[in-house]
Amino acid sequence: MKSLYLVLTGLIFIACNTAQKEVKDKNITIENHNDMMKEIFGTPKQTIKSIGILVYDGVNSMDFIGPRYVFGSSGVKALLVGLKSGTVKSANGLEFSVNTIIDSVQKLDILVIPGGTIATVKAASNKKLLNWIRKIDENSVYTASVCTGGWILGATGLLKDKKASTNWYREEEILTRFGAIPANERYTKDGKYWTSAGVTAGMDMSLAIVADNWGENYTQGIMLDMEYDAKPPIEGGSPEKTNTKVRQMIELMYDTMLASSIDSLQIIHKK
Repeated sequence: MKSLYLVLTGLIFIACNTAQKEVKDKNITIENHNDMMKEIFGTPKQTIKSIGILVYDGVNSMDFIGPRYVFGSSGVKALLVGLKSGTVKSANGLEFSVNTIIDSVQKLDILVIPGGTIATVKAASNKKLLNWIRKIDENSVYTASVCTGGWILGATGLLKDKKASTNWYREEEILTRFGAIPANERYTKDGKYWTSAGVTAGMDMSLAIVADNWGENYTQGIMLDMEYDAKPPIEGGSPEKTNTKVRQMIELMYDTMLASSIDSLQIIHKK
């Protein structure tokens, strides 16, 4: 699928060409359609040339698919960057191919780190991966994480003294362990670091990054393309809005999956 930017450029070009004949009083010409683009969408704050989304076996598929769709509409291809070449299998069994691997990527303007469960704890203990994230962060315009991807980012030490969001499960305990300041927000910005709560919050964060760099009008264009106007059928989706017994059940499920390994989470220093 063409990026939203290219589609909109083409549509405005056609509209301008037609408008010369039908709406003469607007004085729109083929020659000024680029100016019209700038007038409607403005100029990006920063020129973004490269976007990479980390993926690994056991990643949560929605953690990276949502941001990939949003950033893929920016006019820049959002690459899936794997720990290894070939096929990756997500936590829910989705299999897909990576575009490149961390060994081949030296620089990114935007880095997004999605989460998962046990696989995320293992990734947060991978010294090679953490060193790669630190290296990419040296020159990135935006460094971001989705859900428990904040555990990986936190393990690099880059969130120390930064406000941050992550999955609600043991959020304050885990972020504090990394020296971060729990924000308890759906997504949080602290300097160039953008972090989000669980899964769907990654789309909100990605749209917020687009709004920050490309502007609100362009972001609205992406949202309309997605028809993103969420209206869940019932109240829920956050600990505060969830029935106490339901929350306890989900907490117990997470405890069963993660409690034995989560205590190993720590900042892994460079060699």
